[in-house]
Amino acid sequence: MDSVVSQPEDAPLVEGDSSYEAPKSHARDVHILSSAFLLVFLAYGAAQNLESTVNTEENIGTTSLGILYLSFTIFSLVSSPVVRILGSKNALVLGTTGYWLFVAANLKPSWYTMVPASIYLGFAASIIWVGQFIGNLITLALLGDGKEGATSGTTLLFIVFLGSMTLGTMLMCFLRKTDNKAEEGPPKSYTNLYSFVVSLLKLVIAPLFDIRMLLIIPLIAYSGLQQAFVWAEFTKYIVTPALGVSGVGGAMAVYGAFDALCSLAAGKFTSGLSSITIIVPGGALIQVIVLLWLFLKYSRLTSGLIGSLYPLLMAAMLGIGNGIFNTQLNALLGILFRHDMEGAFAQLKVWQSASIAVVFFLSPHITLKAMLVLMLIALCVSVCGFLFLTLWVERTFSSGSG
Repeated sequence: MDSVVSQPEDAPLVEGDSSYEAPKSHARDVHILSSAFLLVFLAYGAAQNLESTVNTEENIGTTSLGILYLSFTIFSLVSSPVVRILGSKNALVLGTTGYWLFVAANLKPSWYTMVPASIYLGFAASIIWVGQFIGNLITLALLGDGKEGATSGTTLLFIVFLGSMTLGTMLMCFLRKTDNKAEEGPPKSYTNLYSFVVSLLKLVIAPLFDIRMLLIIPLIAYSGLQQAFVWAEFTKYIVTPALGVSGVGGAMAVYGAFDALCSLAAGKFTSGLSSITIIVPGGALIQVIVLLWLFLKYSRLTSGLIGSLYPLLMAAMLGIGNGIFNTQLNALLGILFRHDMEGAFAQLKVWQSASIAVVFFLSPHITLKAMLVLMLIALCVSVCGFLFLTLWVERTFSSGSG
């Protein structure tokens, strides 16, 4: 950075200069990274959506996901220094191996394969975390003609997923290594245990003394709860009875598509705190409609053609709500915590993943209606906290400017 600044403004950067970075190399890395992420996460996203419906014996599927997200919560606290020590390329390659191992464990699902794979994936996911929905279409294609409960189609599906992940991991190896020496080895602030602990406490604990963060945390937690609800409860109790296991892929593809489209639309209309104040309650209203719909009439949604369309409509509405919450939370944290972005987004990762783990651990032990009541209470608390936050921020700003 200093070498670029020290050069005259009209001096061109030439190849061989330490400050020179070929644009074509950057474009190449972007294409490789995009393709690798697509191959890895289209497989993992679809595999995760099937856990509550395929691995039902002793609830191993949902429990494994609970362990995964609990592990992710813990490892998220130390992911930043780990990435700095490993370097970007090595961290990406290592991270993809966790997803590969988790899908491989599904070929022979047991407590001895799924639990270690889930713990390791929690670590891997803490250093790379991206979402895709495209792999659900592969699920629909490979399981669409198979009999429910048959293992041959499921085995083939997970083998296809493994192949996709293997290609993605291999692509990661072709990424260009950075020449930034500052990324090699542990950063100066982490050279001893004491300074590491102090930095960790500052990152995780310090934001909790800010009233704004305390008011946002319920909304962050709910965003995690509603994602896990879709993955664990919605696929198991709503989609599968109406469309079968093969229909999970189609429903989740609808969910992912509307999630992505709504994220783009909501992001386009987000211009500041005033727009966020309008958009978030809109997303909450959509989710309330779906949750009350399920609470009052879910047992009568599985008959006939109309009953088969209901899960797809609900998936679309839930996807819209998730897209709104994700974009607005990121925008809100960016606006309110410009001075401590790393700490703010660390809170986002920790509380989201912890609430996701809670749903997966609770799912085998409570009914769908009990889960819906929990979701409705959490949504009401989170929206009330959010609205109080916006009023408090506006009042503080007005008194400060006055």
